[in-house]
Amino acid sequence: MSQEYTAKGIQVLKGLEAVRKRPAMYIGSTDIHGLHHMIYEVVDNSIDEAMAGYCSNIYVKISKDGSVTVIDDGRGIPVDIHPTQKKPAVEVVMTTLHAGGKFDHKSYKVSGGLHGVGVSVVNALSKWLEVEIWRDGKSFVQRYERGIPVRPLTSKKQEGRKERRGTRVTFLPDDTIFTTLNFSFDTLSQRFRELAFLNKGIRIEFEDERNGKKHEFHYTGGIISFVKWLNQNRTTLHSPPIYIEDRKDNVEVQIAIQYNDTYKENIFCFANNINTVDGGTHLVGFKTALTRTLNNYAQKNNLFKKQKITLSGDDVREGVTAVISVKLPDPQFEGQTKAKLGNSEVKGLVESMLGQKLSEFLEEHPSVAKKIVEKALQSARARDAARKARELVRRKSALESNTLPGKLADCSITDPAQCELYLVEGDSAGGSAKQGRDRRFQAILPLRGKILNVEKARIDKILSNEEIKTIITALGTGIGGEEFDISKARYNKVIIMTDADVDGAHIRTLILTLFFRYMPDLVKAGYVYIAQPPLYRVKKGKEERYAYSDEEKDKIVKEMGGSSNVYVQRYKGLGEMNPEQLWHTTMDPERRTILQVTLEDAVEADQIFTILMGDQVEPRKNFIVENALQVRNLDV
Repeated sequence: MSQEYTAKGIQVLKGLEAVRKRPAMYIGSTDIHGLHHMIYEVVDNSIDEAMAGYCSNIYVKISKDGSVTVIDDGRGIPVDIHPTQKKPAVEVVMTTLHAGGKFDHKSYKVSGGLHGVGVSVVNALSKWLEVEIWRDGKSFVQRYERGIPVRPLTSKKQEGRKERRGTRVTFLPDDTIFTTLNFSFDTLSQRFRELAFLNKGIRIEFEDERNGKKHEFHYTGGIISFVKWLNQNRTTLHSPPIYIEDRKDNVEVQIAIQYNDTYKENIFCFANNINTVDGGTHLVGFKTALTRTLNNYAQKNNLFKKQKITLSGDDVREGVTAVISVKLPDPQFEGQTKAKLGNSEVKGLVESMLGQKLSEFLEEHPSVAKKIVEKALQSARARDAARKARELVRRKSALESNTLPGKLADCSITDPAQCELYLVEGDSAGGSAKQGRDRRFQAILPLRGKILNVEKARIDKILSNEEIKTIITALGTGIGGEEFDISKARYNKVIIMTDADVDGAHIRTLILTLFFRYMPDLVKAGYVYIAQPPLYRVKKGKEERYAYSDEEKDKIVKEMGGSSNVYVQRYKGLGEMNPEQLWHTTMDPERRTILQVTLEDAVEADQIFTILMGDQVEPRKNFIVENALQVRNLDV
């Protein structure tokens, strides 16, 4: 008989209990992403003050004990008694979900926060939190533990002549909630840089007492500075960037555009400072206007020279770097992660505004217009060659392994969720992998030499490269823009397996560049992995163990009784391992270590790939010099 289901079985969680019971519902996860989200929630409140015109400076500090302090010079959270809750407004904000000043647009015209849950959630998920408010010539302080006030709000008169205003929030994330308390200085710096670009003039100071690192972000040029920064390691076609700004129906639109001599587009979209990585209506409006405006200008000024050419969206976006920032009172985001803007009115607004202002710019700057159109025309010519190359790739079935240069050894299972493809460096290692694999779910594709560097090539040249064609055909997804379809992926795990040396690292970076530039959805979906083959085989008598680092090797040698009669083999390449060893160390799901490739920050990833794989030597040299001391395993 089933258990009785009555009113007694309905549990009511009071106050912030629900947040502590189900934290992932409010901050996405309890891992490093959720941990960083705690800081973002507090900083976003300060940014909202900046957007409202009341805050100029934000200071963020990670202390040695792991606590975080955020200070701003905004208006300060209200401290007067709330008319219905009968307690100070700050306590209401800190302890009540859906309590905030962002619903009626009187306190904030624009805000990234939608539901008023931000700082109360941070309070609920902190071991302790202390808030200090400076306003009306006084300093107000209150402390909370796991979301509960431990003492009433106290106040004292401010000292000194100059009256201070603003808010300080200091909190220590609860170690019983989060799986890690180790904040990433680099990840947080990237977000603060982004916010400083998007909010012209705001100054964000960031200090980490754990390692002594400090950053200050302050850009008076706003998103113009953002585009210049994105293009700093590329050769641009014109300077300065094209800048367009307008406001209509309480929606503010800012767009900065600059073309460079590369073959990929880099467009970053933001809505109320939130990076809408999946685009949305503002991106659709931008793309439509850009394509139509450039076609109209080229036809009007006879730049097609009587040829029957129509530039496609891909053509006009080749080599473009753009930042689109919209700020609106009631943003509608698709999905809980706010990755896509859904406001339908924004499409038409961006489209009409960009169309008009860009047309005016092109008429006033004919030399710049001509360079941009010529770049798009070159793309159109290459597009025809690329179409022929794509058709050739499509004609080859991934199942016809004997026709593929890389000789794909496919698996017998056809369910992509259970299948994995190893991209293996070299025929020798490929042969070992084919013999050592589990043929049911593991496919092997050996790659000969280094694939083409796609950072320096157009799509037609990329599609004529034999090794890249083999990868595309094996994956089954197609490549680039509208051609790519992740639902057709034949494997839900693509594992890059290269030697642990300089050449292996280069090949791995070339493959990752291909995925990042032309198949980014593979990375976003979590399909791409990097195999971790061992560096050493340590043997004494019949005992045999593998080490994946110098430290691990030294530890194993010590555990085996020191260096006497201990044989240590340093693997120079995968080909030195026999099939059984390769399976045991690198391919057996029960024992192997594989690293999932994630896209933490698209802006930063774009910078790194440009530096490492682009044309300019100086940025790459500087990068190597700056990071040389962080290299763990250097094989020369």
